[in-house]
Amino acid sequence: QVQLVESGGGLVQPGESLRLSCAASGRIFRINAMGWYRQAPGKDRELVASITGGGRINYADSVKGRFTISRDNVKNTLYLQMNSLKPEDTAVYYCNAKVNSDYASRFDEYGYWGQGTQVTVSS
Repeated sequence: QVQLVESGGGLVQPGESLRLSCAASGRIFRINAMGWYRQAPGKDRELVASITGGGRINYADSVKGRFTISRDNVKNTLYLQMNSLKPEDTAVYYCNAKVNSDYASRFDEYGYWGQGTQVTVSS
C-alpha cells in the first residue's frame, strides 16, 4: 500500500556532500516517525538519523555535526543532507517510515522500507 523510493546516492570523494531523498507514496493518512538507516558490507544495519512527526530528531554519534535529517510533510518526502563525508560512511542507505493508512487506523501504524541507495566515499 505504501512505497518508499530513495534517491541521491553516488560516488564522492572524502569531504564532499550528498543529499538523499525518500519519497513516500500510496495509501497514506499520516506518516509518523521516519528514519535513515545504513548497512555496510559485513555489518549490521544501523540507525543513522530519525525524525518524529512532531520534529524531534536523533542522530548516531558518528554523524552528529555532519548530517542533517529533515522532512517535507506536504510532499511526504524525507531528506538526509550529508556533509564532510568520510570513507566509513560508505554503505547502502535505507529509508524507513511508520504510517497510518487511514483515519480509522490512526492509532495502528505499520512500518515500511525503501529499496536502498548506495553511497560510496572513496578517493
